[in-house]
Amino acid sequence: MAIISVEDLDVYKRSYRLALEIHKETMQFPQPDKFELGGQMRRASKSIPTNISEGFAGRSSTAQYVRYLNIARDSCDEMFTHLRFAKDLKYFSEEKFNYFFDEYKIIAKQLTNLAKKWKSFK
Repeated sequence: MAIISVEDLDVYKRSYRLALEIHKETMQFPQPDKFELGGQMRRASKSIPTNISEGFAGRSSTAQYVRYLNIARDSCDEMFTHLRFAKDLKYFSEEKFNYFFDEYKIIAKQLTNLAKKWKSFK
């Protein structure tokens, strides 16, 4: 399969869609967490597709792209903690928490697999 654009990557599409959902949800947080915890969540969630995209632009260097994918993976780990805070503060229902948590687990796995296999996709 030829990968021509970053939009050809399922992990990019999924993480972008999820970042939009996180943005909308966190804008509903009460003050001051709308800007404290919510702001951290918005930045971390947007960091994932942004790093996938930024690394893709310089993908001629496999090591460089894998570094960007690892940064995106680190942002997934950050989201796991932020999501737990949001749930424990009652900003997310158990159902919404599980949805976001499961989606970020999928993204983390996709990023790990993509980093391992990147050379074979080129």
